[in-house]
Parts: sequence; C-alpha cells; structure tokens
Amino acid sequence: MLLAHSRFRARIAALTIVSLLGSPVAPIVGAQAPPAPGQAGAADEAPPDGGWPRGYTTASGATLVVYQPQVASWADLKHAVLYAAVAYTPRGGTAPALGTVRVESDTSVALDERLVSVSEFRITESNFPTLQRDQLRTVVEEIRAAVPLDERVIALDRVLVNIDTSQIIPKNVVGVKADPPPIFFSRTPAVLVNLDGEPVWAPIPGSDMRSAVNTNWDLFEHGPTKTYYLHSDRIWLKAADVNGPWGPAGDLPASFKKLPDDGNWTEVKASLPGRKVSASQAPRVFVSFEPAELILLKGEPSYVAVQGAGQLLWVGNTDSDVFRLGRTGLVYFLVAGRWFSAPEFTGPWTFATPTLPAEFKQIPLEHERSRVLASVPGTTQAAEAVLLAEIPQTASVSRTLQAPEVAYQGGAPEFQPIETTAVQRAVNTDKDILKVGDLYYMCFQGVWFMSRTPTGPWEVTGEVPRSIYEIPVSSPSHAVTYVTVQESHDDAVVFATAMAFTGVMIAWGCVVWGTGYYYRPYVWYGPYPIYYPRYPTYGYGAAYNPWTGMYTRGAVAYGPYGGAGAVSRYNPRTGTYSRGAVAYGPYGARGAAEAYNPRTGAYGSTRQGSNVYGSWGTTGVQRGDRWATTSRYTDRITGTTTRTTRTGAGRAGVSRTGPGGAAAVGRTASGDLYAGRDGNVYRKQGDSWQKYGNGGWSGVEQPMPQRRQQAQERPAPTARERASTPGWDPATAGQVKRDSAARAEGAQRTRDASRVRSGASKRTGSYRPSGGVRRR
Repeated sequence: MLLAHSRFRARIAALTIVSLLGSPVAPIVGAQAPPAPGQAGAADEAPPDGGWPRGYTTASGATLVVYQPQVASWADLKHAVLYAAVAYTPRGGTAPALGTVRVESDTSVALDERLVSVSEFRITESNFPTLQRDQLRTVVEEIRAAVPLDERVIALDRVLVNIDTSQIIPKNVVGVKADPPPIFFSRTPAVLVNLDGEPVWAPIPGSDMRSAVNTNWDLFEHGPTKTYYLHSDRIWLKAADVNGPWGPAGDLPASFKKLPDDGNWTEVKASLPGRKVSASQAPRVFVSFEPAELILLKGEPSYVAVQGAGQLLWVGNTDSDVFRLGRTGLVYFLVAGRWFSAPEFTGPWTFATPTLPAEFKQIPLEHERSRVLASVPGTTQAAEAVLLAEIPQTASVSRTLQAPEVAYQGGAPEFQPIETTAVQRAVNTDKDILKVGDLYYMCFQGVWFMSRTPTGPWEVTGEVPRSIYEIPVSSPSHAVTYVTVQESHDDAVVFATAMAFTGVMIAWGCVVWGTGYYYRPYVWYGPYPIYYPRYPTYGYGAAYNPWTGMYTRGAVAYGPYGGAGAVSRYNPRTGTYSRGAVAYGPYGARGAAEAYNPRTGAYGSTRQGSNVYGSWGTTGVQRGDRWATTSRYTDRITGTTTRTTRTGAGRAGVSRTGPGGAAAVGRTASGDLYAGRDGNVYRKQGDSWQKYGNGGWSGVEQPMPQRRQQAQERPAPTARERASTPGWDPATAGQVKRDSAARAEGAQRTRDASRVRSGASKRTGSYRPSGGVRRR
C-alpha cells in the first residue's frame, strides 16, 4: 500500500510505549512518579506518547536511557530536527556514558491522538566525549536498532511549544465573509429556531401532521387545525403562525400518539404529554428564516474582571463567548471564529476581528474561555491554530473502492455553471458532483471519483482538472478544492485533505468556521419534498476547541439535536427522512448529534471524529494516521503505560519496562537532562545549571572567556575540549534555558490534553483545563 507508514505493517509485531520507573531509594530526577489510583494524572490521564525519559535494552545487552528530544525546527510541519541527551551503559558496565545526538526525520501527525511520528529518524551527529570512535559508532547503531518504530512518537503538545509562532504566516482564504448574522438577545429562557429558508414540510406516514425538515427542532404542523407545535426540553409550545407568538400548548392533539414506531420519533414520543408550564414559565421563541445566532444570559449580565487584561470584562452567565470593555463600553461577541461588537447586547453589530482592543491579547491561559485567544490575531494561540489547520489528513485509497450511490431528484441531473470557472455543479443531488468538459467528478469524504456519465459508473481517480481548484468561496462546492492528489499509482491513489474541507478556514490571521456565505438549500417539491442543506456558517453557535483544532457546533438553545444542523436527513436509498440520532447523513453515520460535521460524517466534541477518512472503514482506505490508532492502558499498580496493536497475523504484541532494567541506568544518570547544541549534556540542579564532563558535573554560571570568540583563526574546539572547558557560551545558555522552559510547558500541555481526552476535565474551552501556574 502507498500509505506513508504502510511499510511498517509487516515489520511491527508489538507496539509499546515505556514509562521509565525509578527506584523508591533513588528515583530519576525529572521523571514523574506514577500517580495513585484516583488521583489526577492516574491511568485515565496517561500521556499519549507514554512519557519521558524512556529506557531500552539493546541487542548486546547494553542499556539506554533517551531523554525527551528538544525540537530545533519543524520545516513545513513535515521534517523535524531534534536533539536528545542519551545515557548508554554497556553490558556489565557500572557507569553510563552521557552524550547527545542530533536527529532528523520526516514527520507525520495524528491530530486525533495528538501525536507526532518521527519513525524514520536518522542520527546525523553524536557526541559522547568519554567514548572512542569505534565505541561511538556502536552506540549510534544500537540507538537506531533499540528504539522500536512504533515508539518513535512525541506528544504534539511537546512539539508545538518549540515552534516560533512569530514565523507562521497565515495563508488567508480570499473572499471569506464576515457580515454579521441576525443576533438575538435574551436575559430570560429562550430558544432560537433556525429555519433554512421557508419551512419545508414533510408528511408523516399515517398521520394528519407534517414535520419541518429544514430546522434543528421538533417542529410540527397539525393539518386539521393549522396549528404549529414546537418541542423544547419536554415543554410543548404552540402558535397560529410559525413566526409566533408562541405559548404553552396545553393538551396536545391525539395525532401525536399515532406517530410511527420506526425509531424516528423516539425522542418526541418520550416527551409526551410534556411538562405543563404557565405563560410566564415558557421560554421565549425566536424564529429566523436565515442562519442566526443567540446570546442567552441567565439574568442580568454578570461581569467578571479578566485578570491582567485591563478593563476587559467577561460576561460569565452565558454559554456564548461574550466580553465587554468596561461596564458601559462595547460588547464583543465571538461566534464561528469572528468577533462582532455593538454598543449594547441588542446591537447593532459590526465585524470587529481586525480592530480588537489590545486587552484581548492579555487574556490569561487559565481563563475559563481562553479558547477565544485562537481568534485574536497576533496571539500565539491564533498562530498555533493556523498551524494545526494546515496539517493535512491523508489516506491511501484503493482504485477498487466502491463509490457511494448517486441519486438525482426530479429525474435528470441538473447542472449549473460556477461563476468565474469552466466548471458546472450538480444541484439536485446531495453529492458534490462537478462537470468539466465531457467528464464528471465527484468528491466524497476526501476521495475523488470520475465518470464519463453523471450517473456512473464511478471509479477512483488520480487526475483532477486544475479548473476545479479555481472554484471560488462563493460556491457551495468550494470545499472540494481542499482535497488534492499526492500520489497516483496503478493500484491506489494517495489523497491529502486540508482542514478547510471540513469547514475550518483561515482568515484575518485566525481559524474561522465556514466561508461566511449563506448557501441556500436545494428543495424539490415533488410528491414528497426533498431538502438538501448546504451547511451555513452561522446558526449553531460554532466555537473553537483548542484540544482538537476543530469547531464544535451545538448549544441547547439551538435545538435538542445539538449541532447537527437539521433534525432530519433525506436518504435517497429509502426515499424517506431519518431523524435525530437514528441516521444522520445519507449513508448512515451514527452517534450523538453534537459536533456533527456534515463533510466527514463524524461526531465528537472533545477529540475524535475530525478525520475526513474516518467513515470509510479500512478495506479500501488506509488512513495516514493509522499508526496512532492503538489501545492503551496503564497498570495502576506499577504505573507502566502499555500500548498494544494487532499485527497483520492478528496477534497482539506487548512489551514493558518495569522498575528494574533500563530504569537503573536512569538512576546513575539522574537529572532532567538536556542536549546542548555544543554537544554537551546539561542539567538544572535547583537554581543553577551544570554541565557533564570528565565523568562528573560542574557549574556553568560564568560564560566562556570572550577571547575564544575573538580568536577566529583558532580551530573550533573538539567535543573533548568543550567538555573540559568550564562555563558555557551565551548561545548555548539561551538555547538550553529555552528548551527547559519549553519542556515544562509541553509537559503541562500534554497533561492538560490527557485530562480533556480522558474526561477528567470538562473545561474544554480553556487552554489550561487543569489550572496551574499562569504562563503567557
């Protein structure tokens, strides 16, 4: 197979990440002791890369301890240069040799697992001052051989903290819009009924009622009385007009008891007869026929000062991201990655991202809504979000992969031209089907297919016309321009899909949700109305999740089915609508509706579900990040983290490093060790730094004599000379101290990511879900 990591498949018999355990008498300085069961950081919070340092036993019986690599560069997110301190003890030896290695490797990223693979690493430099040249060659060879392929991973958060975000230049998508949507406001319980255009009513079999299929609510029309009914949190409301006014429904028509028992109406029938409320207890109902947003407060605004951010106040009694600059200043509302401001909560609203006050950059990471930093241009978090959005998802797709079914409503395919291009798009189908010349192309879940007729047969293609990639953002088909062909072979095609395909765009130096355009739905009024939504930018309270790099869509005030967009999905195979969590998407993607992504057919509000290729299965589509899809557990007695995976033969391989063995090496080479670019090993003891040389540690408080820098004609010092020279040069001092700070920050972030992943923390809207020391 052509997948980047497929060459591992036949070579891997076991997949293990080792946690290096220290002795109760002499623990490894810098290694974390295993937490007790039930404590924060216990098994459900194991780091995704297994933790550092790591111990190995080589084929010759020698022991290795590899300390956490320090990332020097990550060019184009594809090639990394790293340095690492290493302790090597030959078999029978009593004292380890300490040294450094410089490593280069092409990388692969698994966003769901928050892992970076450096599987094909090469050691390009090595410095072990106490070893002879032939011994050094042996050590390098043993390091390469001892580290299993599947353990050559680093937590993504440990890598990101080393990136100089000031060098990230966002590639803004041309044409993305920021026109304010209708924004409603309420201090009392309220709901927002978004209708995608005028109501599209579908008859309910065996009933005298119809249901609206182009909304995210249980909205019904009772035929005999021409009364409309709306279900909200076990409360039933009614109105004589869809626009309202809405009030308590009282007794419901008997027709509700006759809803079909086909699974589509389970949630509705469970809510019958409903909770009786008075008119004052009923929620206020806002209705919009275009995508709108709602700011819902629990009473009067609760202003909370944002520590260290001047006059900036957070409105803490709403699920929306709302801030205010002083109690009488402008109100700022963040939705879909765009800031809007207004003199009052009721508007009028204007786009504000490019003109945000400087106070927004001062929001601390520990703030409950620090996720908004990703939408503040110029912040580290905004640059990092852009970086994550530029990491492509890849898959190797067999040319024999079966294409999805294609159905055109009303009979013949209907194509319309796409402005500024020579491409036409089919409008009466739920698929992205394009016509270029005499050929037809379909992009479905990150895979391109081609046919000579609009109805098929379809086959996987490795050739996509250039004109398709000229489709502007004003077209509903613009998303397909982010699916590209990386490699094309006789048996398979490798596709790469940018995050913009799923809706995460880059604009104004930040990541935003959607293009800002309202693509009107396709509606066909035949004997049975057919509705195909185009998934607008607004209408679902889209908010950025810093732990997935994705936007989640859904809030209770936007409908009981979360961020699914519309409660019903038309299935062309059955000719009927499926509702709720029964079968979202025409090909059966299942699950809770929160954070549903219409382009991936996937779900998940905290981590899983962002991969475009996740719904295809594995028969014909091999995901580029499948090297990271392993099972993990942590032994609650020993604290050892183990990862297992199935081999091609179907057997699971497991290996561990326990309290002895390689861990003993770490005890003799104690300390949280760092590799200096000068080839030396450094450690921090208390408030001072030390360098290893001549078999021991010495302080490096003073810089090297300046005369060494001035004597340009003098040959560069050898590794042995550097090791025996007291002090360190300013460049090395700065580098090691930066690496030390980055290691601490990376460890904190990795722990936080694990807490979010395990469910130990629900503060997914914060960059510091576990709190901790404030660090900008």
